Amino acid sequence: MQASGDTLSAEELREIERKYDEGAATRAVTPAMALVLKVVALSFAVYHFLTAGFGLPADHWHMGWHLAGLFILIYAYFPIFRSKGAYDLKASRFRVGNVPIPDLVLMALGVAAALYLPFAWRGIAWMGVEEQTFRMGNPNTWDMVFGIILIGTVLDLARRTLGWILPAIICVFMAYALFGPVFPGLLQHPGVKFRTFVSSMYFPSEGIFGVTLWVTATIVFHFVLFGVVAQRTGLGKLFIDNATILAGRYRGGPAKVSVVSSAFFGTISGSSVANTVSTGALTIPNMKRLGYPGHFAGGVEAASSAGGQITPPIMGAAAFIMAEFLELPYTTIVIAAIFPAMLHYLGVFTVVHLMARKLGLEGLPKDALPRLKAVWAEGWANLLPLVGMLAVLFSGYTPYMSAFCGISLALVAGMARWRNPLTLVYPAAFLGYVLWKFAGGGFDPVIAALLSAATLLACLSPQPRITLPEMSETLETGVKYALAVGAASAAVGIVVGVINTTGIGFRLGFMVTSGAATMAENLHTLISIGGWELASIPDLTLFLSLILIALACILMGAGIPTTALYIMLVSVAQPALAQLGIPPLASHLFVLYYGVVAEITPPVCTSAYAASAIANSNPFRTGVSAFTLGLGKVVAPMAFVYAPVLLFTATTFEPLFFAYAAASAIAGVFALSVAVVGMWKVAVPVWGRVLLAVAGLVFIAPDWSTDLIAVAICLPVVLQQFLGLRRGAVQEAGA
Repeated sequence: MQASGDTLSAEELREIERKYDEGAATRAVTPAMALVLKVVALSFAVYHFLTAGFGLPADHWHMGWHLAGLFILIYAYFPIFRSKGAYDLKASRFRVGNVPIPDLVLMALGVAAALYLPFAWRGIAWMGVEEQTFRMGNPNTWDMVFGIILIGTVLDLARRTLGWILPAIICVFMAYALFGPVFPGLLQHPGVKFRTFVSSMYFPSEGIFGVTLWVTATIVFHFVLFGVVAQRTGLGKLFIDNATILAGRYRGGPAKVSVVSSAFFGTISGSSVANTVSTGALTIPNMKRLGYPGHFAGGVEAASSAGGQITPPIMGAAAFIMAEFLELPYTTIVIAAIFPAMLHYLGVFTVVHLMARKLGLEGLPKDALPRLKAVWAEGWANLLPLVGMLAVLFSGYTPYMSAFCGISLALVAGMARWRNPLTLVYPAAFLGYVLWKFAGGGFDPVIAALLSAATLLACLSPQPRITLPEMSETLETGVKYALAVGAASAAVGIVVGVINTTGIGFRLGFMVTSGAATMAENLHTLISIGGWELASIPDLTLFLSLILIALACILMGAGIPTTALYIMLVSVAQPALAQLGIPPLASHLFVLYYGVVAEITPPVCTSAYAASAIANSNPFRTGVSAFTLGLGKVVAPMAFVYAPVLLFTATTFEPLFFAYAAASAIAGVFALSVAVVGMWKVAVPVWGRVLLAVAGLVFIAPDWSTDLIAVAICLPVVLQQFLGLRRGAVQEAGA
């Protein structure tokens, strides 16, 4: 039951997040086991924190320790099946601390398999294991035993945290690798021997110990931890308060606050559900009180929050993996994502404004808005960690170094105060680190001075100090948030290994483009008269290929985390789009965007379901509202595929062409938004909404000829709007 009124209690919000966020629901354990797991989780967090700042161990050790931690925590916290009573505390001789003995056995086997590889890297004489170099491609018995155990337990980790869909798809890939000769046509291949398969899945550079696990262990975990710590110290509240000040007083104020606060919050959170729950707890009840229907209020929050994974500077885990796949600096991905993210939020904002006009809703009263001076007087120090982290990131340092500095400043801002001398150990330690790095040439003078100043200023924060036990609980929460991402990354490494071993990506890519080409030829005959054609065959082939890949992303995204979906589909999309001349960065971002769209596309749309629980609305209707509100995210990928200049990555950037392409894309999003709501200056009739929807789609590909066609399609609606305005003015004057 909800708390009184529309506002939910903190426990109710945590329950919603546990229900809809991947891996948020965990098994109850006894106090003694909880203490043990707390020590493991804190050790896990401290290990990653320290290695980010002081240097990473060898890859096989680093990923081995990370995977071992995942095995311990996931097998302890996640039951074998998600039955109703599986999470309850039960007394039994077959349980230790409420963890069943079979889970403890699997935990031990998983840890042994994860650590066998680094321990056996240089060979183990008493086991008869040679150095790893001599075993590559020719695994011995121990390699086979631990390799099989690791493959099986990693799939089980993904199943426990994320459900059956992802492991089932991975098993299909595994079957394809092992039974290649039985597949028909272009998909047929000689097959991979079982020993070779296990070896390629187990040894580093591909498979489980490949790039996806490395990125998660080295970069993604740190940014998840930063987001949780920064939110706990007050950065999330600062964002929401400022969004309320900026947008709350305007028409449909609370809905616009939802959009702006989610955009702000998206800069530190790569989780759509966490974003929905954190900002929606305030914005959804306010929207309902103002007069928005519950399903629309939930849809606004879900659509806005789903943008967290595509909002710079801290995007979702997939963006970091993309940087490794493309061998580009992460800052390049961040810069490329700026305009598409703005286009997404512009679309949501426009729909919200037009809906408020349609419903006749006003903004929040002045006395309900936070005071700018009071908000910044209390929360200014919470911005220092984000500023310090971004400064380090955009100065060319590694993402994990920037995350280390951001987390360190967040710890100082939350826990250190000049009036409490004992707490100054935190800033003293970080200042010592900064000076040590500067003396060794690791930091340049500007970065060292900036981090030192931020550290000293953070100690002046006027907010109540966070105690060490409270911060340890926050770190433990951050580790739990990262478990599902880690499990997905390890499991999807199997898919990457299969793709590298069999070449299925190029096969499927060719099938997509050849199928689209055949469809384009058939369609071309319908839209051509004599020598005149509405669109050429190559243009139709590109458009149909994009549609097919987008549909595949949305359909496969039902119940699969964005990161795993991106890794699986980019292997198909990249070869297909490369054959059509699309730059790699545009094709990778195309897949990422439609993977995120899947999170707000019914029937499986976890962000919308979480929002519907807060709004107490119909989940499916909320999902439909979220999808229509997220049209900016639907059309943005099409825009930057046709005009890569929108990603700021062209070798010769042309400001005029960028301005034109951006204006065309914005016009398309605006036309689609009006079509969705049915309101602009005055109500838009059905025929007008159809025309605007068509015009919006035509606007997306920036070209003078197509844009003139789009303008011509819009003209009847524009005329109807101004005539309607004049008629309304005359009637008002007559009254």
